[in-house]
Amino acid sequence: MSEIKKKIRFIVNPISGTQGKDLILSLIDEKIDKDKFLWEVVYTERAGHAIEIAALAAEENIDIVVAIGGDGTVNEVGRSLVHTNTALAIIPSGSGNGLARHLQIPMDPRKALELINEGEEDIIDYGKINGSDFFCTCGVGFDAFVSLKFANAGKRGLLTYLEKTLQESLTYQPETYEIETEDGVYKYKAFLIACGNASQYGNNAYITPHATLTDGLLDVTVLEPFTVLDVPSLAFQLFNKTIDQNSRIKTFRAKKLNIKRAAPGVIHFDGDPMEADKDVNVELIQKGLRVIVPSKNSKVKDTKPVMQKAQQYVNGIKLMNEAIVDNINHKNQKIIQKLTRKT
Repeated sequence: MSEIKKKIRFIVNPISGTQGKDLILSLIDEKIDKDKFLWEVVYTERAGHAIEIAALAAEENIDIVVAIGGDGTVNEVGRSLVHTNTALAIIPSGSGNGLARHLQIPMDPRKALELINEGEEDIIDYGKINGSDFFCTCGVGFDAFVSLKFANAGKRGLLTYLEKTLQESLTYQPETYEIETEDGVYKYKAFLIACGNASQYGNNAYITPHATLTDGLLDVTVLEPFTVLDVPSLAFQLFNKTIDQNSRIKTFRAKKLNIKRAAPGVIHFDGDPMEADKDVNVELIQKGLRVIVPSKNSKVKDTKPVMQKAQQYVNGIKLMNEAIVDNINHKNQKIIQKLTRKT
């Protein structure tokens, strides 16, 4: 008697990320094990459509739903699969790919598809910020502000994100926040507050470098005000998984926290911006989402991220240095103009 084949539904966001999906779709028939799986492909047609498609798949007891897209698509699919028997798999094709990178899913679509054949199922935690699910990170302050700018940029990719980050970082004003956790109440003047279920934003930028997806706790990173001279070291440590060692950084762990600020503003969850009230509530929910991850004996390896990480850091530092020089020149020009007017 033949073994019953598992069912897979591929959900494709045709417009997310920085690369086309035609190659990935052409590889599915080649790479997926036909002896193990039956599959179908469904395209999203609008924002939020992946939520509906994934929810229907869970109702139909589909074994695996594969998100082909960026962090936004992964978030939409994942939130419909929490506390169901349907597992999430990811073919990364976005501009950040934070959850995929944390789970060590290869960025190469061929290897990511092979992982579905060879991988195993795990159950991970997830978070909520003001009721919205997230799987990687959420936060308030500068990173949320940049997420809003990035969402409206019309152009994706790491360099676009860095460009928006640098443009805004030179003028962004830190806010004062009151944070209440199960361990007490703390007040910080902060550039940003990031809450990590996973370790990174994406692009190997580790904002909560010691976070894990199965410990039942959020890792919280508070970046206090800094000067333009601190930027290179902060950037290096962000990509080198050592940002928690910076003197401008405060870190702690909590199961839930309430963040109070002076006025309503933007927050983000998995990079998606959202307007929110003055009070922001974040909590961690244990063992909520089944995911397909590399097995301990998996032959699927991905060597690209090491080189990508190095190149991204070089590109980022180049942009940061240019921004610093431009900022200094701009300030010097203003000083000269003032002195000229006086004389």
